[in-house]
Amino acid sequence: MQDGLTFRALCAEHGIAVTHQRQVLYETMQGMHGHPSPEEVYASVKQRIPSISLATVYKNIHLFVQSGVLRELSMHHGTLRVEMNKDPHHHLVCSVCKRVTDVEHDELGFDRLGGDEPRMRLASGFVVERVSVDVIGVCSACQAQAN
Repeated sequence: MQDGLTFRALCAEHGIAVTHQRQVLYETMQGMHGHPSPEEVYASVKQRIPSISLATVYKNIHLFVQSGVLRELSMHHGTLRVEMNKDPHHHLVCSVCKRVTDVEHDELGFDRLGGDEPRMRLASGFVVERVSVDVIGVCSACQAQAN
């Protein structure tokens, strides 16, 4: 659970009603690696709740994102992807297989770029809420296949 919170406490903190479907959805996502799409989450949740619909999964993922329980990975990856990792980090995106991998901001050589610095205002007046860098390239698995 996020920061040791129980699911009930997490929902209370974010103003969400606790339901069995939401709890199963959240627990399933906690056990998934990477940045799952709603379709991937649906396939996993359906094993525990066969009657759940893809629309319900989408609706609840959007609720989790809107309430701050989850973060949307990026608005421009072509499909909704969500973050389970709350620590400041960035993403390596393979242009071949589309796999997204977390990378610590220190590993990219940035001094102060992270995910959760206090809000700052740029000279243009733009208020920064979070910094997220997508590094586009070819992963080692795709490089190995090309050789």
